[in-house]
Amino acid sequence: MQAGRRIAISAGSLAVLLGALDTYVVVTIMRDIITTIGIPINKLERITPIVTWYLLGYIAAMPLLGRASDRFGRKLLLQASLAAFAVGSVVTALSTELHVLVVGRTIQGLAAGALLPVTLALGADLWSTRNRAGVLGGIGAAQELGSVLGPLYGIFIVWLTSRWQDVFWINVPLAIVAMVMIQFSLPSRERSSEPEKIDLVGGLLLAVALGLAVIGLYNPDRSAQQALPSYGLPLVIGAMIAAVAFGLWERFARTRLIEPAGVHFRPFLAALGASVAAGAALMVTLVDVELFAQGVLGKDQDEAALMLLWFLAALPLGALTGGWIATRIGDRAMTFLGLLIAAGGYWLISGWRPDLPTRRHDILGLVSLPAMDTDLVIAGVGLGLVIGPLSSASLRVVPSVQHGIAAALVVVARMTGMLVGLAALSAWGFQRFNQIVAAKTAAVPENASLAERLALKAVLYRDAFAEMYGGIFTVTAVVCMVGALLGLLLSSRRVHAEEPELREHEPVGPKA
Repeated sequence: MQAGRRIAISAGSLAVLLGALDTYVVVTIMRDIITTIGIPINKLERITPIVTWYLLGYIAAMPLLGRASDRFGRKLLLQASLAAFAVGSVVTALSTELHVLVVGRTIQGLAAGALLPVTLALGADLWSTRNRAGVLGGIGAAQELGSVLGPLYGIFIVWLTSRWQDVFWINVPLAIVAMVMIQFSLPSRERSSEPEKIDLVGGLLLAVALGLAVIGLYNPDRSAQQALPSYGLPLVIGAMIAAVAFGLWERFARTRLIEPAGVHFRPFLAALGASVAAGAALMVTLVDVELFAQGVLGKDQDEAALMLLWFLAALPLGALTGGWIATRIGDRAMTFLGLLIAAGGYWLISGWRPDLPTRRHDILGLVSLPAMDTDLVIAGVGLGLVIGPLSSASLRVVPSVQHGIAAALVVVARMTGMLVGLAALSAWGFQRFNQIVAAKTAAVPENASLAERLALKAVLYRDAFAEMYGGIFTVTAVVCMVGALLGLLLSSRRVHAEEPELREHEPVGPKA
């Protein structure tokens, strides 16, 4: 049993790593892709569906697929998702036209969206609550490792084979290996005489709400002076209407997406809230650090992207460490400390200015560390520390028969925080930027020559960008503090969900 569950969770983690690699791999091979499918350089906005439809599939169907794993078993859902992922990879690799490529990426997104929550639920099924955080932290580390290696993986495969299609062909044998490992390491799920029903209507309403929110909040032009794309506001309003409809349906429906019986809602909602905060901080870092490097430090796109490596490397390290420590001090303490550390990192980042490359942190006069790398590592480790504890804390207060939907909601909360947090902070930041520019422009001498005015305005805009991003990261630190306080509302290790009474022949939870 011990060996079997380790093989099973290793296979699930491999599946999660595959999905994470696939999410980020297109970043560095997009130029090769658009050359093949014939998108002209002046029509790059046409590539937006490649990203948005992947995100749509990834997020929208996640709750329903998580719930389906509670009903049909983790084994069936993982294997079906891996099979779909392989099919989507084949479609993507064979595509020579944009619409075929979008279909392939959408299938991959749907499949990848199921892999993480179902594997988290599998870990919760196979490990006791005392040791669960370490296992879930390892799964989270696989997810974050994919975000680090994904872009580099794409570059390496294209360099090795000279074909971007091979990035997706390689997914097929890897998915088959994971399917075989799962097949022989997990038993088939026991069948009950009265199969549990799935709230299909509720799942579809939530999928519509999440899908509209994804498309409405995702702005492909990161440097645009507006938080939402031109079509974003109507879609966000539609998402809110669908969310209200979902809430009303869940209030009166007999079969619900997540049944309230046995759930401790206060700690569960606190875990979701802390996940939203962590997701918002993560996305702001991924986007705004790169923009700061370009707008304030004058770096090109590749150099700006390299600035994030320290942050991205710290995330999986923090995830592994946080899961291990949480098994000793508890999920509540680890979540609070992790987000507190992240808040400290963002407070340091908020002080970044044009002289950042020369700044150093002197620690007791003994060690001198580069400020930029150190600040990013602190923020990354802090966010990584909470990945395992938040998943563990949320699953502990939900009955085992609902671990799939609970894990999915934790991931969805994080993704929602990423999208909403970026949009909200970007909107505030752009408004703040205009205020700073207006105040500084008044100080430009009217009798200055044209060359002097241009030079002064260049410095003015650089300083305004620095102040704007400083304000954004200050708010991000506050968001992390709010998340840390929510972490204090998590339950202690002694509090568990009340398992519903089952018939004599029914298993307590999905065995596979």
